[in-house]
Amino acid sequence: MNNPLHPRVFCLGLNKTGTTSFHSAMTILGYKSLHWGGQVTRDLVADALEKNLPLLTYLEPQCRAFSDIEILAKNFELLDTQYPDSRYVLTVRPIESWLESREKHVKKNMRTKKEGKYNGSFLKIDKDQWRHHYVTHHRKVREYFSGRNDFIEIDIISGDGWEPICTLLKLPLPEISFPHANRAKTFQSNI
Repeated sequence: MNNPLHPRVFCLGLNKTGTTSFHSAMTILGYKSLHWGGQVTRDLVADALEKNLPLLTYLEPQCRAFSDIEILAKNFELLDTQYPDSRYVLTVRPIESWLESREKHVKKNMRTKKEGKYNGSFLKIDKDQWRHHYVTHHRKVREYFSGRNDFIEIDIISGDGWEPICTLLKLPLPEISFPHANRAKTFQSNI
Protein backbone atom coordinates (compact mmCIF):
# COMPACT_ATOMS: atom_id res chain seq x y z
CA MET A 1 0.00 0.00 0.00
CA ASN A 2 3.08 2.29 0.13
CA ASN A 3 2.59 5.26 -2.17
CA PRO A 4 5.84 6.67 -3.60
CA LEU A 5 4.00 9.94 -4.24
CA HIS A 6 3.62 10.52 -0.50
CA PRO A 7 5.99 13.23 0.68
CA ARG A 8 8.66 11.99 3.07
CA VAL A 9 7.77 12.60 6.70
CA PHE A 10 10.43 12.94 9.36
CA CYS A 11 9.42 12.68 13.00
CA LEU A 12 11.90 14.89 14.84
CA GLY A 13 10.68 13.99 18.33
CA LEU A 14 12.95 12.25 20.79
CA ASN A 15 12.24 8.72 21.95
CA LYS A 16 9.41 8.36 24.48
CA THR A 17 7.37 11.18 22.87
CA GLY A 18 4.85 9.01 21.03
CA THR A 19 7.16 8.00 18.18
CA THR A 20 5.87 4.40 18.10
CA SER A 21 2.30 5.69 17.85
CA PHE A 22 3.43 8.06 15.10
CA HIS A 23 4.99 5.11 13.23
CA SER A 24 1.78 3.09 13.56
CA ALA A 25 -0.27 6.05 12.32
CA MET A 26 1.96 6.51 9.29
CA THR A 27 1.57 2.83 8.43
CA ILE A 28 -2.23 3.14 8.66
CA LEU A 29 -2.03 6.15 6.32
CA GLY A 30 -0.30 3.99 3.70
CA TYR A 31 3.31 4.94 4.33
CA LYS A 32 6.20 2.52 4.48
CA SER A 33 7.58 3.66 7.80
CA LEU A 34 10.93 3.01 9.46
CA HIS A 35 10.89 3.25 13.25
CA TRP A 36 14.14 3.16 15.23
CA GLY A 37 15.93 0.37 13.36
CA GLY A 38 18.55 -0.04 16.09
CA GLN A 39 22.29 0.40 15.81
CA VAL A 40 22.27 -0.87 12.20
CA THR A 41 20.10 2.06 11.05
CA ARG A 42 22.14 4.53 13.10
CA ASP A 43 25.37 3.24 11.56
CA LEU A 44 23.99 3.40 8.01
CA VAL A 45 22.95 7.03 8.45
CA ALA A 46 26.27 7.87 10.17
CA ASP A 47 28.15 6.33 7.23
CA ALA A 48 26.22 8.47 4.75
CA LEU A 49 26.85 11.55 6.90
CA GLU A 50 30.58 10.82 7.09
CA LYS A 51 30.77 10.37 3.30
CA ASN A 52 28.81 13.60 2.72
CA LEU A 53 26.01 11.65 1.02
CA PRO A 54 22.26 12.18 1.49
CA LEU A 55 21.37 10.79 4.90
CA LEU A 56 18.91 8.18 3.58
CA THR A 57 21.36 6.79 1.00
CA TYR A 58 21.76 3.38 2.64
CA LEU A 59 18.21 2.98 3.97
CA GLU A 60 15.42 1.15 2.19
CA PRO A 61 14.35 3.51 -0.62
CA GLN A 62 10.64 2.63 -0.27
CA CYS A 63 10.51 4.13 3.22
CA ARG A 64 8.71 7.47 3.26
CA ALA A 65 8.28 8.01 7.02
CA PHE A 66 10.99 7.94 9.69
CA SER A 67 10.69 8.06 13.47
CA ASP A 68 12.81 7.52 16.59
CA ILE A 69 16.07 7.72 14.62
CA GLU A 70 17.96 10.28 16.66
CA ILE A 71 20.75 10.81 14.13
CA LEU A 72 18.11 11.93 11.60
CA ALA A 73 16.24 14.07 14.13
CA LYS A 74 19.37 15.96 15.18
CA ASN A 75 20.36 16.59 11.53
CA PHE A 76 17.00 18.10 10.58
CA GLU A 77 18.57 21.08 8.77
CA LEU A 78 20.51 18.71 6.50
CA LEU A 79 17.39 16.60 5.90
CA ASP A 80 15.53 19.75 4.91
CA THR A 81 18.25 20.61 2.37
CA GLN A 82 18.66 17.08 1.02
CA TYR A 83 14.97 16.15 0.86
CA PRO A 84 12.96 19.18 -0.29
CA ASP A 85 9.17 18.92 -0.14
CA SER A 86 9.32 16.69 2.95
CA ARG A 87 7.14 17.18 6.01
CA TYR A 88 8.35 17.44 9.61
CA VAL A 89 6.62 16.48 12.84
CA LEU A 90 7.96 17.30 16.28
CA THR A 91 6.39 14.92 18.77
CA VAL A 92 6.46 16.29 22.31
CA ARG A 93 5.11 15.49 25.75
CA PRO A 94 5.28 17.17 29.16
CA ILE A 95 8.92 17.04 30.18
CA GLU A 96 8.39 15.48 33.62
CA SER A 97 6.42 12.54 32.21
CA TRP A 98 9.04 12.23 29.46
CA LEU A 99 11.82 12.02 32.05
CA GLU A 100 9.85 9.42 34.03
CA SER A 101 9.20 7.34 30.91
CA ARG A 102 12.87 7.45 29.91
CA GLU A 103 13.93 6.41 33.40
CA LYS A 104 11.55 3.42 33.28
CA HIS A 105 12.94 2.50 29.87
CA VAL A 106 16.54 2.54 31.15
CA LYS A 107 15.61 0.48 34.23
CA LYS A 108 13.95 -2.08 31.95
CA ASN A 109 17.10 -2.15 29.79
CA MET A 110 19.21 -2.73 32.91
CA ARG A 111 17.02 -5.69 33.93
CA THR A 112 17.04 -7.25 30.48
CA LYS A 113 20.80 -6.74 30.17
CA LYS A 114 21.28 -8.75 33.38
CA GLU A 115 19.16 -11.47 31.78
CA GLY A 116 21.37 -11.38 28.69
CA LYS A 117 18.53 -10.10 26.49
CA TYR A 118 19.75 -6.54 25.83
CA ASN A 119 23.02 -5.48 24.24
CA GLY A 120 22.31 -1.79 23.66
CA SER A 121 23.86 1.19 25.38
CA PHE A 122 20.80 3.04 26.77
CA LEU A 123 21.70 2.13 30.35
CA LYS A 124 22.46 5.38 32.19
CA ILE A 125 19.96 7.63 33.95
CA ASP A 126 20.98 11.28 33.71
CA LYS A 127 17.88 13.43 34.09
CA ASP A 128 19.81 16.72 34.07
CA GLN A 129 21.47 15.87 30.75
CA TRP A 130 18.20 14.52 29.34
CA ARG A 131 16.32 17.69 30.35
CA HIS A 132 18.98 19.88 28.70
CA HIS A 133 18.86 17.75 25.52
CA TYR A 134 15.05 17.89 25.37
CA VAL A 135 14.85 21.66 25.85
CA THR A 136 17.72 22.42 23.47
CA HIS A 137 16.51 20.08 20.71
CA HIS A 138 12.95 21.42 20.83
CA ARG A 139 14.13 25.03 20.83
CA LYS A 140 16.35 24.46 17.78
CA VAL A 141 13.61 22.62 15.84
CA ARG A 142 10.97 25.25 16.67
CA GLU A 143 13.25 28.13 15.70
CA TYR A 144 14.29 26.50 12.42
CA PHE A 145 10.75 25.61 11.29
CA SER A 146 9.02 28.70 12.68
CA GLY A 147 6.27 29.94 10.38
CA ARG A 148 6.55 27.07 7.91
CA ASN A 149 3.58 25.08 6.65
CA ASP A 150 5.52 21.82 6.26
CA PHE A 151 5.96 21.43 10.04
CA ILE A 152 3.69 20.59 12.96
CA GLU A 153 4.20 19.97 16.64
CA ILE A 154 1.96 17.36 18.27
CA ASP A 155 1.53 15.87 21.71
CA ILE A 156 0.27 12.35 21.02
CA ILE A 157 0.51 11.45 24.71
CA SER A 158 -1.99 14.20 25.58
CA GLY A 159 -4.38 13.27 22.79
CA ASP A 160 -3.31 14.88 19.51
CA GLY A 161 -4.02 12.43 16.72
CA TRP A 162 -5.24 12.21 13.16
CA GLU A 163 -6.34 15.77 12.48
CA PRO A 164 -2.98 17.62 12.61
CA ILE A 165 -1.14 14.83 10.79
CA CYS A 166 -3.75 14.43 8.06
CA THR A 167 -3.98 18.20 7.61
CA LEU A 168 -0.19 18.39 7.20
CA LEU A 169 -0.21 15.54 4.67
CA LYS A 170 -3.46 16.59 2.95
CA LEU A 171 -4.97 13.15 3.59
CA PRO A 172 -8.51 12.23 4.68
CA LEU A 173 -9.03 11.26 8.31
CA PRO A 174 -9.06 7.47 8.78
CA GLU A 175 -12.24 5.94 10.13
CA ILE A 176 -10.37 4.18 12.93
CA SER A 177 -9.04 5.46 16.24
CA PHE A 178 -5.55 6.89 16.36
CA PRO A 179 -3.10 4.19 17.48
CA HIS A 180 -1.58 4.67 20.92
CA ALA A 181 1.34 2.26 21.19
CA ASN A 182 3.62 1.65 24.18
CA ARG A 183 1.33 3.42 26.62
CA ALA A 184 2.41 2.89 30.18
CA LYS A 185 -0.51 2.25 32.52
CA THR A 186 0.46 5.33 34.52
CA PHE A 187 -0.15 7.55 31.49
CA GLN A 188 -3.36 5.98 30.12
CA SER A 189 -5.55 8.47 31.90
CA ASN A 190 -3.74 11.31 30.09
CA ILE A 191 -4.69 10.03 26.64
